[in-house]
Parts: sequence; C-alpha cells; structure tokens
Amino acid sequence: MDYVKFGGTGLEVSKICLGCMTFGEPDRGNHAWTQGEEPSRALIRQALDAGINFLDTANTYSDGSSEEIVGRAIRDFARREEIVLATKVFNRMRPGPNGAGLSRKAIFDEIDNSLRRLGTDYVDLYQIHRFDPTTPIEETLEALHDVVKAGKARYIGASSMYAWQFAKMINTSKANGWTPFVSMQDHLNLLYREEEREMLPFCQDQKIAVIPWSPLARGRLTRDWDEKTARSETDEFGKTLYKQAEDADRAIIGVVGELAKKHGVARAQIATAWILQKSAVTAPIIGASKSGHIDDAVAALSVRLSAEDVAALEKPYVPHQVEGFK
Repeated sequence: MDYVKFGGTGLEVSKICLGCMTFGEPDRGNHAWTQGEEPSRALIRQALDAGINFLDTANTYSDGSSEEIVGRAIRDFARREEIVLATKVFNRMRPGPNGAGLSRKAIFDEIDNSLRRLGTDYVDLYQIHRFDPTTPIEETLEALHDVVKAGKARYIGASSMYAWQFAKMINTSKANGWTPFVSMQDHLNLLYREEEREMLPFCQDQKIAVIPWSPLARGRLTRDWDEKTARSETDEFGKTLYKQAEDADRAIIGVVGELAKKHGVARAQIATAWILQKSAVTAPIIGASKSGHIDDAVAALSVRLSAEDVAALEKPYVPHQVEGFK
C-alpha cells in the first residue's frame, strides 16, 4: 500500500480509502443493496490487511448501522490510533425540526450520536455532507471548530458543493481563526469530470486533500453498458447521476474495456488508475461488496497509464450539468 500526506496536513492516509456506504443493514435506511454485518466485517478486515488505513462512512448510511458495523470491526481488527476514521453530518436522521442540516444544534447532536454508534471518543475527519443554504455559514463553521476543540474530531472536511461556496466557507474560517477545512469529497470519475473545471484546481492551490466519491461511477465503469446489477436496479440516487450523455458514456466505457484487455487487468483497475493519476487527487473512495473489489482497488496502484491511454479515455467526454449536490 502507498501512503500520502492528507492535503496540507501532517496526517498520512492510504492512497485508497474504503467507502463504507455498502456496509449496513439492508432493512435500515433506504439502501436495500447493502451488506449485513458479517460480510461487511470480512471486507473491512480484508481492506485493513491490505494496508488501507482510511475508512469513510456517514451518519445517514443505512440509518446509522454503517457506523455501528464499522465501529465494531475497527475495535476487533485494528488499533484505533492506526485508523483514519471519517464520518459526515447533514442529511436527515429523524423527522421534524432539527433532524437534519448544519445548525449548531444538529452538529452537536449528530457528532455525539456518531461517536456513540462508532464506539470511539473521536473521529479523525468530520465532514459536512452537503452545503446547507438554510443555516448561516458562521454558525456551521464555529460549531465545527468547537467540535474539534472539544476533542471529538481531529480535522474537518466538506463534500459536494460549488467551488464558490467552499471558498466562502474557507475564507470565513480564516477570518475568524476557526479550524480550517482540510479536505473535499467530491463527485469525480471518467463519466463525470465537471469538478476538474473549478474545484480540483482550487483544492490543489489551497493544499486541500481531494477524496472523490463514486470513482467507478456506481460500477458503470466496471462492466458492459447493458449489464445490470442488484445495486444498479435499486440505487435510486445512483439512477439520477448518469443520464445526461449516454452516447459519450457508452464510448468511454468501451475504451475502458479496450484498455483493460490491453493491460491485462480488470476494468475497475483502469478506471481507478485514471483517477489516481490526477495530481489533485489524494485518495479515491472505493466501495466494496465483494473481495475482488478491494483487490482491484489495491492493484490499480500499480497500473501505469500512458499519455495516449489517458487521452483515449478522456476524448469522448462532453460537458455535463452539475450532478451529485443533493
């Protein structure tokens, strides 16, 4: 496993982050395609054995059961200080007022709930899952600062939003001497590259770590165009993401298949190798529901794409409207 500094911090993380949205009880929340505890534990252990020290989950994944499963696995399989554990806050966790969002009340309630489910005193990275237009950013940022000062989080990060929103939040934190954001978890893969226009250059300039979600485009980059899976048929959010440019997407998926044959590797390794060669990217977040998914992610670290390979993969792409902010 390769390790890298986390943006401008001294924190070291594996170049592959294990995404934990796949881990959770299928009858909790709205992800019927998730893995239950036993298969999830096996995959987490495999990732840890492979040298992956960076795990990303969220309070909302499977109604909190992802955090519960991940927390128990870490306690059983690793020393807490060896793990970089990330979770998130924003999405609705209960009906009624204050059950979602980034108010001071919501953040203080949800960090304690996440720590309880994870069975730990702190998380290494506490991320806002989305931008909250209904709460003053000063309220959100001071609350996050206080979470860090209380020892409940080591660092704070953000996820999908417009670059101007992220810049505004960063500058507000600097002006007030509050804890700065150190990472951006954004939507980036061969089928969706709009983050290359503003967010990636901004993060690179500001020495902010970039940890893309859905680097395999919900698995579309790993299989033939017409092949279906249980997740593709039931992932309602995923169904909204890749409808804009099907002709271009089909062409890109075709090139991925051709290069996989050329290099003698799985398609997932080609798609992951492409995102790894982006200089702004710190560690893509790889979801896993089978052991081979982790094997492919780790193996992608050794795949070397030529300039001609990269050009062929990128040539069919066409501009998209922004997706993934909801």
